Amino acid sequence: VEGDVRHVTVSERGGRWFVSILTRREVEVPLPSGTAVGLDLGVKRFLTRSDGTWEAPCSGLDVLQDKLSKAQRRLSRMERFGRNWHKQRQKINRLHRRIADTRNDHLHKLSHAISQTHAIVFVEDLQVKNMTASAKGTIEAPGRNVRAKSGLNRAILRQGWGEFRRQLGYKLDWSGGELIAVNPRNTSRTCPASGCGHVAKENRPSQARFRCVACGHEGHADHVAAINIERAGHARLGTVTEQLARSMP
Repeated sequence: VEGDVRHVTVSERGGRWFVSILTRREVEVPLPSGTAVGLDLGVKRFLTRSDGTWEAPCSGLDVLQDKLSKAQRRLSRMERFGRNWHKQRQKINRLHRRIADTRNDHLHKLSHAISQTHAIVFVEDLQVKNMTASAKGTIEAPGRNVRAKSGLNRAILRQGWGEFRRQLGYKLDWSGGELIAVNPRNTSRTCPASGCGHVAKENRPSQARFRCVACGHEGHADHVAAINIERAGHARLGTVTEQLARSMP
């Protein structure tokens, strides 16, 4: 254990015990290394970088989620609080733990790799809680496409966008980098072609396809969004730098 131990926390989760040790020690301030990059988070693609590369969602989650659904349906048919009912509850708890561990492992590896290769990372300032709100509505004003919206909500929560941003933030701090959130408005509807910049809903005829109705520029919608996110981030940095320069005597 490096440094002075401040306190130790012992916890239990899903039948397993964990020990967390918090220490205090002096470390050198790291110097950032790498380039700047914009990231667009999605469902079909977990993330797409502004350089065109992308990462797929965690492959093991769908299989585990199917097992969990079957186990929960089986539990619903059992006599409550019976011996087999308790055994099935324990099985479900273990599946929940495996899903969480599988997702966190994927997020940790990906956020670590990005923090080690980029000095500045631009992301959309997404309000995940609002995005995943129920679409059922009320009796007076019922919602639309409730089933499709519910499926989208589950997909977003399953990917762990909020946790990924949290991990990426503190890991960039460790490596001397910086995470900057930008306004997500129209990032996937703005043409990235030089000299164009046309903004229109019609620029995105499908979930994956982008085609500018003004200049004809085509590309993957997620890649276009990542490019616009990076540009918006650089513009924000430029504004902050200019304001600081004006405030200096």
